[in-house]
Amino acid sequence: MAGTLHLVATPIGNFDDMTFRALSTLKSADLVICEERREGERLLRHFGIARPLETLNEHNEAAASHNILNHLRAGKNVALISDCGTPVFSDPGQVLVEKAIAAGVRVVPVPGASSLMPALTVSGFSIDQFLYYGWLSPKKERRRAELRQLQQERRTIVLMDTPYRLVQLLRDCAEVFGTSRRMCLAFNLTLPDEEVLYGTGVSLHAACSAREMKGEYVIVIEGRMRDPRG
Repeated sequence: MAGTLHLVATPIGNFDDMTFRALSTLKSADLVICEERREGERLLRHFGIARPLETLNEHNEAAASHNILNHLRAGKNVALISDCGTPVFSDPGQVLVEKAIAAGVRVVPVPGASSLMPALTVSGFSIDQFLYYGWLSPKKERRRAELRQLQQERRTIVLMDTPYRLVQLLRDCAEVFGTSRRMCLAFNLTLPDEEVLYGTGVSLHAACSAREMKGEYVIVIEGRMRDPRG
């Protein structure tokens, strides 16, 4: 009988956000799959959990998924975690999940901390509908072209990127959206220096450039308002 693949969400910075269910799942798993071994070991050590660890990341995803599937077919229960937050979402793991489903392996989500929903709810914008656009191109011209495509989007837009590209991304948002669209920057959520900044692309770029802010973040952009003239 095949084992179960558990997709275990872990804290995005504050260990107090770990759920009881996530701890129970990790403690009972035959094998824990982490994105980076150092981060996986740090998490398990913090909670006093000793389980075998293997890695699955962007460099070994195909081969690792094949090996993990063999563990599952052999009846082992596997817990997949990422460096932080929910595995598979903007992190490796989709190949493994697809293979597990195709093989008839039970896949169980264990929800927990996320940066997406806190950023949306604290933005103050309408979230009846929203567009998770995720990561823009690392190339400036392509990134600006993608932002220009989003100018007509009426839904609230969510963007993420690497910590070192915050100022560049805000610069491009200022270039494309100017002062016409409100934005929210949720910076280092759940950490002691957590900050939520409100403004426009222009004002947020000026503020973050002056302070040289570096850290994890989510950018939420208000959707384009309808023209009252129709």
